[in-house]
Amino acid sequence: MSHDLTTFERELPDGGSIRIHFLNGQTARIQLCPKKREPEESALNRYGFIQESPAPIRVQLQETAQTVTLTAGELHLSCDLSRGLVSARNNERHLLQMTAARFSRDSASVEFAAIPDEDWIGFGDQTRERLYHRGHTAVCDVSNVASYIPVPFFMSTQGYGILVNTTHRTVFDLCRNRPDSFGWRDRRGVIDFYLFAAPTFKELIRLYTGLTGRPKLPPEWAFGLWYICRMQANDAEVVNDALNLRREGIPCDLIGLEPGWMEKHYDLSVEKNWSSERFPLPEWQKNCRHTFIQALKRMGFKLELWLCNDYDLSYEEERRLDKQAVSAAAETAVFHEGAEQDRHFAEPVRFDRITRPDEPWFEHLKQFVDWGADLFKQDGAFQVCSHPDRLFGNGMTDAEMHNLYVLCYSRQMWEGFADHTNRRPVVFTPAGWTGFQAWAGTWTGDTGGRLDTLGAMLNTALMGHSWLTNDMEVAEKEGIHFGYLLPWSQINSWSYFRMPWVQGTELSAMHRFYSRFRSRLIPYLYSWARQATLTSEPLLRPLTLEFQQDRNCRNVLHEYLLGRDLLVGIYRNELYFPPGRWKDAWSGEVVEGGRALPVTWPADRGGALYCREGAIIPFGPVMQFRGEKPLDQIELYLFPGTNVSEFELYEDDGVSFDYQKGCCHVTPIRMEQTERELSIRIGPSPAESARRWSLRIALDHPPQAIGAGMEWNEERRELTVAEARPGEFRLLLR
Repeated sequence: MSHDLTTFERELPDGGSIRIHFLNGQTARIQLCPKKREPEESALNRYGFIQESPAPIRVQLQETAQTVTLTAGELHLSCDLSRGLVSARNNERHLLQMTAARFSRDSASVEFAAIPDEDWIGFGDQTRERLYHRGHTAVCDVSNVASYIPVPFFMSTQGYGILVNTTHRTVFDLCRNRPDSFGWRDRRGVIDFYLFAAPTFKELIRLYTGLTGRPKLPPEWAFGLWYICRMQANDAEVVNDALNLRREGIPCDLIGLEPGWMEKHYDLSVEKNWSSERFPLPEWQKNCRHTFIQALKRMGFKLELWLCNDYDLSYEEERRLDKQAVSAAAETAVFHEGAEQDRHFAEPVRFDRITRPDEPWFEHLKQFVDWGADLFKQDGAFQVCSHPDRLFGNGMTDAEMHNLYVLCYSRQMWEGFADHTNRRPVVFTPAGWTGFQAWAGTWTGDTGGRLDTLGAMLNTALMGHSWLTNDMEVAEKEGIHFGYLLPWSQINSWSYFRMPWVQGTELSAMHRFYSRFRSRLIPYLYSWARQATLTSEPLLRPLTLEFQQDRNCRNVLHEYLLGRDLLVGIYRNELYFPPGRWKDAWSGEVVEGGRALPVTWPADRGGALYCREGAIIPFGPVMQFRGEKPLDQIELYLFPGTNVSEFELYEDDGVSFDYQKGCCHVTPIRMEQTERELSIRIGPSPAESARRWSLRIALDHPPQAIGAGMEWNEERRELTVAEARPGEFRLLLR
């Protein structure tokens, strides 16, 4: 029979219960609870980091004395009513079979049968050594350096994904102890997970981010270079660094200050202020044109300030739920070094001497935004630390709050800045948990900028995360190549002299080249960034995400796609090229894919860069900062393939939320090649009379005729068209 109820609930013979709730024909939530414990929302549900939006769907139910089978769309779930064990299939394709569910005093565990050829990817940044995890364990619990962004979400080669609905420490065993079994143990004490069914990783990521949030479009300047000054810098050194960036011709959009900007080192309080010695800024100078901040602004720089945080963010989360009274436990028990304090002589004295329960964390940051701060770097300090003796204002202990805290921090920062400025925020943090991709951009923390940081980024990209970077290794050719060819790019001097202009003649020249190359590439990056907000396909893509059926891509940890059309290789002289043709951006050589090949690059480059067959890559003019000049010139780099290729050049004001009201423009670009003809269509485009278009087209042979304004480069086998108008451009081939 069928019914309109999307939720099935049943008490089990052992006194426990099972609850199955369909959100749509591809997603269901499954909960098993032990005796005397009712199904409940997790902290992720409570605070809206998971937002269920059920679609109207009819559920078919078939029940016998021992089993119930529920069907919604293509997803079929069967439950053994004697033990509460669930199996799933997607139409005729088997997905998974639960074999055990166990409960103890402080945890719950579940096991599933593992199919011999099955493997799993996901889990975020909890390892940098692999993308596929069969034969390993995965520990999801935020910790400094080792595990900044663990996420209890994973995907199977069998066509399903699982999100464990918890903020507690969770340990996954992926056939490590038993070759035929996988599962997890959750300290929350219940079994609660979302099951997604789809044939590809891309579709599974889309389902996951549909539940936990898609990335939000940052301001355009976030895709320019960021330069972070030395911790010891004062206002004069900061302005001098800014001047040197401009004089050296190194495009840069942001200047950042490390902890030395504060009067008190690592000030956790809401009473922090500028260092009176390094950055003397009396209140009466706030609207003065002659502060170091206004000098930076006149040169086109944004300003970043470093932060550390141990504030109790749970009060604000409760306030947002319109619950003015926090939990009774938090009000009546005062904790200090793990023991309650005597309340006989006075009002309670809080062990937490930082938090103002009636004041959101962002409130005290508004004054710095008003001074000119454009973002705050949320250092890992304290947010990644455990607090085993702490009772938070919402009544949670650290067991539940530790992994949740990093999410609250990012969301409160994003929403606080947006509400105060009505500008798109940039949240910058090394830490995250389920749904972090909806609120934050990240760097890889205190792990440097070499090869192993890519493993962290690839694993977080598989969570639908796009805004990521590391601390560039500025004194290595390979590190420069890698650092400039990421979704975001930053140089962090920290406590050293990492200025590009002091790295010697050869490396300084490389910084100038790569920074200018990146500046020209921003129209491409920004357009694919907009696509990431719509589809959750990350801006930095593991090869296995784009070429899922190619097993040779599974263990590639030194290559990635930047957007759809650029293949970046780092630190190694051999690349695996997926099937298709790939053109060396440095030499112009074309290679056939489907194999691993040795690669070289020029002495003044730091790694490999290839264009994918079918590539459409818009290059803009070099700008020392975004908005320095109009985007009035676009060069399209085109590498025609056997299939039709399309690209959408995205433009808006780069700062405000007006794009959400339709104040933006998309210029479609289409390319099709046959044996006899190449057709390129541009437009319609905004400001057609003002913008100049030029083309650089990779071809196997020169065209039949080379007209006025065209030039053939035999060495690179490329045709340059000096001027192309919006509309259709046709080229006769041999």
